[in-house]
Amino acid sequence: MVALVSTVAYLGLEARGVEVQCQIAPGMPKFGIVGLPDKAVGESRERVHAALAAMGLSLPPKRITINLSPADLPKEGSHYDLPIALALLTAMGVCDAEQLVDFVAVGELALDGRIVPSPGVLLAALHASGEDKGLICPGAQGSEARWASGIPIIAAPDLVSLLNHLKGTQTLPLPEPGVAQPRAHGPDLKQVKGQETARRALEIAAAGGHNLLMLEPIT
Repeated sequence: MVALVSTVAYLGLEARGVEVQCQIAPGMPKFGIVGLPDKAVGESRERVHAALAAMGLSLPPKRITINLSPADLPKEGSHYDLPIALALLTAMGVCDAEQLVDFVAVGELALDGRIVPSPGVLLAALHASGEDKGLICPGAQGSEARWASGIPIIAAPDLVSLLNHLKGTQTLPLPEPGVAQPRAHGPDLKQVKGQETARRALEIAAAGGHNLLMLEPIT
């Protein structure tokens, strides 16, 4: 059996769909991740292993293969921890594959099983919305994910509560949409008297998004 869980790869401000595939097969015990993973993704093995151990679960003494498809797309970041763990738990029979088919999952795992924030949750939510799917994300980022309109959000603080929610023995609260903080007003160029050349340089740099280094005269 091959377990499948959806996640994303971040390419700048774009989220590209990635399918996490997990197979548990007879053979010498090994936990391998393929599909052009970077170092952070490769280290997911240790975080997932420790998180499952914190739940009282041990990896089966078999050959575990995780494939991140499409295999020719580079995978970067720690947000693959959660979908890898869910795919592995599904292959082990702990999760029901049908409960995950309509969700995209992102999140980093702590060694004690907590689901901790990872960059790009809003991009993942927008991608899930475009695919008519919901999003499973860290509890601390649920309000950020709610900015993507109208998709189911499961914001879980840890793996145990997420599994209990999926099994129906616990209900996680729906996160409230985040509120943008009002922009603070800083110093105003109107407060500067004279210095026309310096003020014009600042205005041009700000308007064009250029870098600027100002030095005072050396006396």
